[in-house]
Amino acid sequence: MADVLLRAPVRAEFARVALRVAAVYLLARVVTTGFLLLASMLAVPQSRFGADPTIGSFVMGWDAEWYSFIAGHGYPSELPRGDDGRVTTNQWAFMPLYPMIAGLVGVPFGQYAVGALGVSLVAGYLSALVLFHLLRPRLDETTTMWAVVFFVSGPLAALFQVGYAEPLFLLWLFCALWCVTRRRYAWLYLLIPLMGYTRPGVLAFSLFLALFGVWRWFSRRREALAAVEVVHIVALGLLAAVVGFSWQYIAGVVTGEPDAYLETELSWRRAWTGESGGFVPFDGFVRASAIWFRLWGQPEWAGYVALGLVLVAVAALLLFAPAVRRLGVELRLWSVSYLVYLLAVFFPQSSLFRLLVPVSPLFGALAVPRSTAWRVGVLMACLAGQWWWIYSMYALANTYYQIP
Repeated sequence: MADVLLRAPVRAEFARVALRVAAVYLLARVVTTGFLLLASMLAVPQSRFGADPTIGSFVMGWDAEWYSFIAGHGYPSELPRGDDGRVTTNQWAFMPLYPMIAGLVGVPFGQYAVGALGVSLVAGYLSALVLFHLLRPRLDETTTMWAVVFFVSGPLAALFQVGYAEPLFLLWLFCALWCVTRRRYAWLYLLIPLMGYTRPGVLAFSLFLALFGVWRWFSRRREALAAVEVVHIVALGLLAAVVGFSWQYIAGVVTGEPDAYLETELSWRRAWTGESGGFVPFDGFVRASAIWFRLWGQPEWAGYVALGLVLVAVAALLLFAPAVRRLGVELRLWSVSYLVYLLAVFFPQSSLFRLLVPVSPLFGALAVPRSTAWRVGVLMACLAGQWWWIYSMYALANTYYQIP
């Protein structure tokens, strides 16, 4: 987006939009702060945070503790193991860029927590601003602003105020998607490594570039496809794949165990399955659908059927829903790529809600003009979902399905 800022005629317009997004973002953060304060007052003694938690303890709760530990101690050269010899949860599941930046920002304040909160807040605002410019070519300004409102007020909007890497990842991701939609590929050589070392998910971007390249080839009569663009798409897709797999290599070199990263990731899954098998793509959702339905007192086959119906419904929405189609091919291909990536690698539990945040550009489809009542209703649903998430994950946080 640097070229936008360099053009004098648009600087005033950019500043106007930046101020509007800032006002919306600030108001949303005030609401979220109110929710966090209320959650601290309603916290139960059995909560992970105790009976009288502070917002500061929420900021540094859950995965934020891991990031803080990485900032202070780095990664283990020897994998921790339980009495059964299996690898237990450790820092290798988390990427280094967010804790490094948060740690540096926190140095003048003498507290990592201040740096973590500051990075999340600033990255959240900038991601909202980039999202506006990402959606604006496809939607009118009012509709685009409503999409930003839904984004900054959504069910997972508390992530902008806790020590999680998602806001920083969204900033890199939205910038990368903007570059693809504008065919500004050079910036991606920087953005892809930034994404890859902020949180897992860059392999989905590799798949996205592959699908995008196929689409560009078949649409080359409508939009000329130069040889240099082909080179960029192929090279960037390969770069995203290399970056995506590099963390496994780094973990293997440091620990001396080639499967260090996969075993670390599987250590979380084994708390559910109790099995010691290796990683099998797409196995997580199939296995979890049976586990969840069994926990709910339903037959396992119903879980498989439900999973199939959900997949068909989501595919139909991404392919045929007019509001989604208005967002453009690039955002639809990204959404498909990321959802396929989740299906391939993730074991669904309560963290699934957080892991769906990278498809936030789809908020644009919810904002497509219907009526003011519809938009207000969506906003109320977003705020209700946000309170439910904060209350469950922070005020209660006392059972297996209350993990953010």
